[in-house]
Amino acid sequence: MTENLPDGEPSTRYLHFAVVVLNWNGRRHLQHYLPSVLATRYPNWTCVVVDNASTDDSVNWIKSLNHNALKLIELDENRGYTGGYNLALAGIEADVYVLLNSDEAVS
Repeated sequence: MTENLPDGEPSTRYLHFAVVVLNWNGRRHLQHYLPSVLATRYPNWTCVVVDNASTDDSVNWIKSLNHNALKLIELDENRGYTGGYNLALAGIEADVYVLLNSDEAVS
């Protein structure tokens, strides 16, 4: 994601951060904590929610959000904590990866 900064310079001069959140049936946590992640003002980042085959309505809720930096990876089965992250990280390109639990707020 590249956007222009207030001074007109492209944000590609900043490292690209990928905040990766693993989710399994955690809509309640996502609703409470994900807004703090999406409120970041860092200019070159992506938030990737990796859904570990949830059976609640987490995926529909994530899809309803309108945020340019938000991406969703839907896994076809629950791969567990390590398996879910490893599978997702193999397909995400970034300079820095931040693994964040779905029940954590950032400031």
